[in-house]
Amino acid sequence: MEAIWIGVVDINMNGWFQKLFKTKVSIVAQHERDTKETQNPRTAGSSVQPLTSTGRPPFEQLPACVLDSEVRWKQKYDVFVCHSPAQSDIEEATRLVSFLEGPPYSLRCFFWERDTCPGAAISTEFCKALQNSHLRALLITPAFVKDDWCEYMMHQAISEGPISNRMIPLIQNLHHSQYPRELMFYYYIDLSKNPHQGYTHVIKTTLKYLEDLVKKGKVCDCSKDGSQSGLGPEEKLTPSEHGHTGKSILPCEAKTVITETGPRRTSLTS
Repeated sequence: MEAIWIGVVDINMNGWFQKLFKTKVSIVAQHERDTKETQNPRTAGSSVQPLTSTGRPPFEQLPACVLDSEVRWKQKYDVFVCHSPAQSDIEEATRLVSFLEGPPYSLRCFFWERDTCPGAAISTEFCKALQNSHLRALLITPAFVKDDWCEYMMHQAISEGPISNRMIPLIQNLHHSQYPRELMFYYYIDLSKNPHQGYTHVIKTTLKYLEDLVKKGKVCDCSKDGSQSGLGPEEKLTPSEHGHTGKSILPCEAKTVITETGPRRTSLTS
């Protein structure tokens, strides 16, 4: 009986691993197909086609400095994609990631089926990816609102930036009454009617955020450079006797001053 029981356990474990392996393979294959279809929009058929006939998404072209900026590459991912483990949600998230990572912008996405490290703690992997992402796209579905891990990651994302514009809620097949109360003050994108348009809004939001981030970085750099504007390399601001800021020259040069009592040595001051 013991041998029979061990055999049954082995069969069940083998079946579980085979199912898991097939799921992984199907996800990778779907991602490759979506990538090829994105690169060849004429042969995409009924799949999502993010590019226009000019090879650009239907919004303004951004300067190259936005995507190549140092401030963007300080984070590992541009978009953290959070979704439930339901098969329909995985398929939708796969299409979204393929769209975002396609040319010409090739955004960097965190997709947990592909980017998590086997054997690592789920909370650790998710929190690291969340902290290393510029924006967070939440695929909110009926399965999402029932999943404990999704709720946990939603709260983590909110705590990272409760009043920032780094959150992108995406709802699909969800009644308004089911929408999480924590996100009531966030605008959301409805994927139920037109997923293609929703995906485009995600790209547009991401690029706008990166553009504002680059502009903010340039303003900070200019303010630092202009803090000593008009001063030479040997000049600095020093407080005067009355507490005001004046200009002094370093190093101080000595000169001889002729007075009524005779010559004396003094320092040159402004």
